Amino acid sequence: MAEGAGPRDGEPPEDLTAAEAGMWQAFRNGSVYDLSSGDALVDDPHGGHPWGPERTVRARVVCWLLLDGPPALAGRVSSLKLVGVRISGPLDLAGGTVVPYVEMRGCRFERDVLLPEARFTTMRLVDCSIPRLEAARLHTEGDLHLPRCRFLGGIRLTDARIGTDLLLNQAVVHRDRSGRSIAGDGMSVGQDLQAEMLESYGELSLRGATIGVSLSLRGARLVNPRARLALNAPQLTVERSLYLTPAGVGSQARSGMTPARGTRIQRFECEGGIRLDDGRFGDAVDFEGAEFTLTDEQELTLRRVQTPELRFLGQRPARGRVVLSGARVVNLMDRADSWPGPGRLHMGGFTYENLVPRGPFPLALRLRWVDAASAEYTPEPYERLAAVLRESGADEDAREVLLAKQRRRRESLPLAAKLWGYAQDWTVAYGYRPGRAAVWMAVLWAAGSLAFARADHPPLKAGEHPDWNPALFALDLLLPVIDLGQAGFWQMRGGWQWLSAAFILLGWILATTVAAGATRTLRRT
Repeated sequence: MAEGAGPRDGEPPEDLTAAEAGMWQAFRNGSVYDLSSGDALVDDPHGGHPWGPERTVRARVVCWLLLDGPPALAGRVSSLKLVGVRISGPLDLAGGTVVPYVEMRGCRFERDVLLPEARFTTMRLVDCSIPRLEAARLHTEGDLHLPRCRFLGGIRLTDARIGTDLLLNQAVVHRDRSGRSIAGDGMSVGQDLQAEMLESYGELSLRGATIGVSLSLRGARLVNPRARLALNAPQLTVERSLYLTPAGVGSQARSGMTPARGTRIQRFECEGGIRLDDGRFGDAVDFEGAEFTLTDEQELTLRRVQTPELRFLGQRPARGRVVLSGARVVNLMDRADSWPGPGRLHMGGFTYENLVPRGPFPLALRLRWVDAASAEYTPEPYERLAAVLRESGADEDAREVLLAKQRRRRESLPLAAKLWGYAQDWTVAYGYRPGRAAVWMAVLWAAGSLAFARADHPPLKAGEHPDWNPALFALDLLLPVIDLGQAGFWQMRGGWQWLSAAFILLGWILATTVAAGATRTLRRT
C-alpha cells in the first residue's frame, strides 16, 4: 500500500487495481460488487475457464477491508458482498475480529482461507471454490454458510463456535492430508447444522460436537471406503434429531422437510463405517431409506446411544456389522428387511420400551432378529423382547419368546442337560405351555387303562386286595407320591412288569418337568 494511505479518510489507496478500487467503494456503500460476465459457463467458479485481472482482487486488500476498512458512507452500513470475484493469495484473518457482514457468491479463491480463532458476526460463502478452509476455534455470533462450495483440501472447524446455523448443503468436500474431509471435533452450533446433499470424500469427524437443534444429512453422500469410518461422531449431542434420510431434489423440494409425494428424492448414502457411540439425541435418530455400503471390517455402531426414538428403516447392509450394545431408546421403529443377518448384529445390553414396526414384522421374523443378535447364547435380547411384548398386552407372544430363549440355551448345554431339556420341551414346553402336561397325562392314562385291562395280575396276597381296576392302577403308577390303593396289591410279570416300571418312570419325569416349569413361571412373575 502507498505510504501514508489509510482507510480512515475513506479514500482508496493509490496502488489498488481497478477491480480493488471498485470493491473498496462497494464496501463503503454496503452494496453488492458483481464482476460476473453473465455467461454461466465462464462464471462457473469450479470450471476451468480462466478469470483475468479484471476480475481479480488481492486477498490482503480483502483482509484490510474486513479488519480495518474505511467508514461507511452516510446512511449506509459497510459490508463486503462479492459476486464472481477471484481472490488471489491466502485470505488470512487468523485471530482477527471482523465486524462487517461478509457474503461472497460464486467466487474463486486461489489459496486457502485461514480463519483460526477469528471472530465474525455472520459469514456466508456460497457456491465458491476454496482450496481449504482452516477455521479451528472460529467464533461467529450468527451464521456460517458454506452451501454449494467445493473444498479440494477439506474443512477444519475444530472447537469452532457457531452462534446460529451452519450450512453445508450441496457442498463438495475432499479429504485433507490426514484423510478427513471435515474436522468438526468439539464444535458447537447454536441451532441447526444442515449438510443436505453434502458430498464428503474422506472422514467426516464430529467427535464431541454439540448441535443446538437438529443435524440434517438428508440426501448426503459420505464416501470413505478404504478407511474404517466415513462418519466419526462419538459423544455427539443433538438437542433434537439426527436425520440420515432422503432429500427432495428439484424446485419443489424444501430444505429440512420430508420430500412430498412425487418429488424426486436422493437417498442418504454411506460408503464406509458410521460411529455414533455415546451420542445423546433429544428427539430421534432417523435412518429411513439410508443406504450403507460396508466392508466386512466396517461397522454401523450406536453403542450406548440414548434417544427417545430410533428409526432403523434403512436398507439392509449386505456386509459389515450393526452394533447397538448398551443403547437405550424408548421407541424402536424398524422394518424386518432393515436388519442384517446372524453374526452381523450385536445387541448386548440394548434396551427399548416399545416396538413400532413399519410394515409386516411377524413374531417368527422377530425371533430371527433376536437370534441374529449373538453368535452365542445370551438371555438379554430374549428377555427384553418378552418384557416389551408383555407390556403391550401380547402375553402369548411373550411366552413364545421365552420358550425360544430356553431352546436357544439348550444348544449350549452338555448332552445330559440337553436331553433333560428336550424332555421338558416335549412335555410342558419348559413350563410355558402347562396344558400340555394334562394332555400327556390323559394320553398315558387312557393307553395304560386299555393295556392293563388285558394284564395278567395275580394278587400278592389272597384275600387282601381290592377289586381290580385297570384305570385306577394305571393312574396310581403315573402319579408319584399319591397312593390310590392299587399298585401295591398286584403282581406284574414279564412284559407287564416292564410296562409298569415304564409308567412309574414316565410319571416321575412328567411330574418333575411340571414342577420345573412351574418354578420357572413363578420366578418369572
